[in-house]
Amino acid sequence: MKPLFTGTGTAIVTPFRNDEIDWEAFEALIEEQLANGVSCLVAAGTTGEPSTMTWKEHLQVIRFVTDKAKGRACVIAGTGSNCTKEVIEAAKEVKDWGADAQLCVTPYYNKTTQDGLVAHYNAIADSDTLPVVVYNVPGRTGMNITPGALKRITAHENVVAVKEANPDFVEAMEKIRLCGDQVTFYSGMDELIIPLMNIGFKGVISVVSNVMPKETSEMTRLALEGKWAEANALQLKYLPFIQSLFYETNPTPAKAALSLMGKMSDEVRLPLVPMSAPNRAKMVALMQELGLIK
Repeated sequence: MKPLFTGTGTAIVTPFRNDEIDWEAFEALIEEQLANGVSCLVAAGTTGEPSTMTWKEHLQVIRFVTDKAKGRACVIAGTGSNCTKEVIEAAKEVKDWGADAQLCVTPYYNKTTQDGLVAHYNAIADSDTLPVVVYNVPGRTGMNITPGALKRITAHENVVAVKEANPDFVEAMEKIRLCGDQVTFYSGMDELIIPLMNIGFKGVISVVSNVMPKETSEMTRLALEGKWAEANALQLKYLPFIQSLFYETNPTPAKAALSLMGKMSDEVRLPLVPMSAPNRAKMVALMQELGLIK
């Protein structure tokens, strides 16, 4: 199966100003991503804060990113919800806008079974709207898709990729072993981009690339070319800063970093709050070391 993209995909933040979407800053951010080698943009993924948007805003963000990036990069629409019917309705809304696929997070809060997860994804895939990217992020949802369940899910022809954000590396290897010939795998963990690409993942859906699109794209390009020593060196070089982006709940630190770089307002919506002063100070020092700010 041809991958949706290879290399770096950015789970793009949604800039806010005075509690409204800052469309001017958003467009500039999109253009910077595309100019610096990013192959894909994910609109209204977790990093885009859809859980604090109105439904109208959620759809506006997907349409805006699709309109700006269509034809220049892969666009994946964040349609995930813990309500299966809502995911299907969202995909129907956006399917004609030009998105290449939809990112569907495992349903949170409901605490379904593995059979329930299979049924959830099959229902979405059966709806014949957009190709499905399964998003497994147990740290956010409290639900982990097991390798066996994932094999059943990815057997559906409309399931085309997996964003894997379970840090259990052995489980990641088992999933690649069982399903790697059926779908494309992308890392959902910036701290493990190169290790996961080394076992067959084709790239990353990234948070750090919001701040470092050129550097992240270079790192994944080296891995795709089999230049593992150089790619590993960059992964290790950027690791402390990547870790700083998760000192507090994503996307709070990423927005703080972009604000420090003058690219957008440092604004998140409740229940998220701006980054604490001690953590911000540590992140500033790391950004200075990398030459991202003076």
